[in-house]
Amino acid sequence: MQERGEKLAHPGASERGTVPQERESARRHSFRPSSRRPGKSTTKAYAALDLGTNNCRLLIAEPSYHEFRVVDAFSRIVRLGEGLGMGDRLCDQAIDRTIAALRVCKAKVEARNVVRARFIATEACRLASNGADFIGRVQDEVGLDIEVVDRKTEAALAVMGCASLAHPKAGSVIIFDIGGGSTEVAWLDGDTGASVHCPSERIRAWDSLPVGVVTLAERHGGARVTPQAFEAMVAEVSGRLLPFALKAGAAAGAANFHLLGTSGTVTTVGGIHLGLERYDRRRVDGMWMRDEEITDVIERLLETNLDQRAQNPCIGRDRADLVLAGCAILEAIRRAFPASHLRIADRGLREGILMSMMREDKVWVRRGGA
Repeated sequence: MQERGEKLAHPGASERGTVPQERESARRHSFRPSSRRPGKSTTKAYAALDLGTNNCRLLIAEPSYHEFRVVDAFSRIVRLGEGLGMGDRLCDQAIDRTIAALRVCKAKVEARNVVRARFIATEACRLASNGADFIGRVQDEVGLDIEVVDRKTEAALAVMGCASLAHPKAGSVIIFDIGGGSTEVAWLDGDTGASVHCPSERIRAWDSLPVGVVTLAERHGGARVTPQAFEAMVAEVSGRLLPFALKAGAAAGAANFHLLGTSGTVTTVGGIHLGLERYDRRRVDGMWMRDEEITDVIERLLETNLDQRAQNPCIGRDRADLVLAGCAILEAIRRAFPASHLRIADRGLREGILMSMMREDKVWVRRGGA
């Protein structure tokens, strides 16, 4: 088993809403949805499912030139890891919610010409004493074979999914993925041009912190968050982050250093900063925020109560009690790695899974790509 902090090998094999919210303009990995009506596709498709502590997310895409094109997507907050901040078992209500969401995912996969799929589960299933029983139940009742990945794989897939948003002139980047039950962080070297399609080969150090928005909010409270409670959350995360910060401390001194974050927390912060009346992935994915702009959003959120957060269109009632826990994790990362700018990615594990499978199948080589 590779130790944390070592360079990651290529792995073996955020967000929100239904298909309209998954759309975005053509970028490096071309997340343009297909114009075809739902149903069987004539082009071979790939499916990736990310079952986290808080969300169940599915992405189905077809290869295109050097890229892929999204043909279907699904995201639902299921809170599978509800209660894990204080206990060690997945509760029956959370399991039922999750199985209902997975049935929708199964139907979507069957409706497309999916030639290869990978369904992964992360921290909630890693931690829960009944995680294996849950996975078996999903196999029996839904017919989905879900793989519980280790933290190294999760970190590498997150990097692969969003590394294309790192600034090409950055000497180093800290990439982070704030999840429901864990937070992945990685120190990425500057892009020399030799590893454009292998971002995981640029990782100099990584870690997976066993703390996420659900578990942190359950321990410290998420409904009413005072400045003192917020600082207590930041302190807990900072302590867990310290070993990685000691390894990657030199990252912040590189030319054009910046942070690159992927998660509901950072996309929410971005949406609030833009004053969106409805979350719009096309405007948030890839946006840059200055350090002082992030501070302003967090300070404004600390002045709100639960109902006010629930009414914010970029937060909603399902995440109103989690958003400040996420901000506390973000704040701990900002303090450990001061940066003038943060780039926000509304892409992550699912995109990393898709890219990994397509690279292994050499779809771009067959199509004349590199």
